[in-house]
Amino acid sequence: MVIRAEGQRRRAALVELALSLSLLALGAFVLAVAGRMPATGGFSGVGPGAMPTLVGVGLVGVGLWLLGERLTGGWRQAEPEPTARGEHAFHGAGFAWVSAALAAQMLLINTAGFVIAAAALFVGVARGFGSRRPLRDALLGLAVALAIFVFFVHLLNVNLPAGWLKPVLGAAGI
Repeated sequence: MVIRAEGQRRRAALVELALSLSLLALGAFVLAVAGRMPATGGFSGVGPGAMPTLVGVGLVGVGLWLLGERLTGGWRQAEPEPTARGEHAFHGAGFAWVSAALAAQMLLINTAGFVIAAAALFVGVARGFGSRRPLRDALLGLAVALAIFVFFVHLLNVNLPAGWLKPVLGAAGI
């Protein structure tokens, strides 16, 4: 048993090292590609290279963090490896809620608008994962969807459908 445990620890150490280095390599690749894109753009001021650069910096940062943990004794608070895969039962009701929420989002986005469609998706997915507080989920979903809408429309200059909220959102969106 001691030999088997030592082999598992050695394997885990190699996997942690490989994942850390892979994140670093992926981050370096994203930064190299983003470096060839313009960082600033026309009237919006944010060019196509801004978000990939941010993602690349994040990947390199996480890769360095995980590599530092690996080199100082292993990843902290790592989840133990499950003994068997597929030990959880299929939850048909949860699957149905998430599927219905996705269908509702696709049906609502062009008429009701992005914010309402995304909030409906949020409520359905929360229900599928066991939430029994639809009002709280709807308010939280509206807040998150509105923040995403404002970020895309005002900061990234991407038009999203405003739908039924166009009188409230004004000229934002399409």
